[in-house]
Amino acid sequence: MSLVHPQLAAFAAVIEEASFDGAAQRLCVTPSAISQRVKALEDRLGQVLIVRQPPCRPTEAGQTLLRKVLPMLTLEAEAFADFQLDQPADMAPRRLKIAVNDDSLETWLLPALAELSQDFGYLFDVVVDDQDHSLSLLRDGSVIGAVTSDAKAIQGCDIHPLGTMRYHAITSPEFKARYFAHGLNVEALGVAPMLVFNRKDELQNRFIRRVTTQILQPPTHYIPTSKGFVEAAALHLGWCMVPECMIQADLRLQRVVLLDPSITVDVPLYWQHASLRSTTLANLTRVFRQQAQRMLNSN
Repeated sequence: MSLVHPQLAAFAAVIEEASFDGAAQRLCVTPSAISQRVKALEDRLGQVLIVRQPPCRPTEAGQTLLRKVLPMLTLEAEAFADFQLDQPADMAPRRLKIAVNDDSLETWLLPALAELSQDFGYLFDVVVDDQDHSLSLLRDGSVIGAVTSDAKAIQGCDIHPLGTMRYHAITSPEFKARYFAHGLNVEALGVAPMLVFNRKDELQNRFIRRVTTQILQPPTHYIPTSKGFVEAAALHLGWCMVPECMIQADLRLQRVVLLDPSITVDVPLYWQHASLRSTTLANLTRVFRQQAQRMLNSN
């Protein structure tokens, strides 16, 4: 039997699996048992905790509870591991849910996850969000840690600097010759098609403001893939901001060029996690910082 109350374990499993059926499979019980446990917990607290529409998600009260429950489950998994006990049948291996930006996932983070998985057997549930927005997932209890650009620790969390991701504006030589033959200016940036990851991505607009001090609305492609940005730029689709560590080979092959080598956008990155005396979180922090230091610039 899990040390965490079965009602709390059922509640967390529904949120993490986004369904009652998924939670039932994970905890090796029936969906009816999961539903009964969650309903009993809601009756006990006098609050609705889960929005029962696919995908299931926490209510505001559920978010408050989740912030307390996820750290408990992490510490419980550590306790079984420290005493070399097999996990109970109704307690599936813990997946560590973290939020990261796609550029980190495609560069320094994957080697870190691989190292942690090989050394400690950790499983991961990675949520991808913009570095300016991932902190909201930590704040509402959806994840136990987040890679963020916010240097201020939120209440109940520890923060660790990772380094600075430097971005360059790139495009193909042909695209640059077509749109920027007369230089990098307001007129060119206003008409040259721009590649943007999603509606949260402000990097290209930050570059435009750095160059022109103006807010422009150029033609925009939304393409949610970091590595695909380089290929899209090489195929003359537009210009975009890409991490320095992603483009060295393509620059050497002249598949892409820099719009202006002297103008970059630097994004400092931080790892924030719940404040726990946790071996698991200490391992994540150590390996994340080591891998980030190999590929990012120093803060």
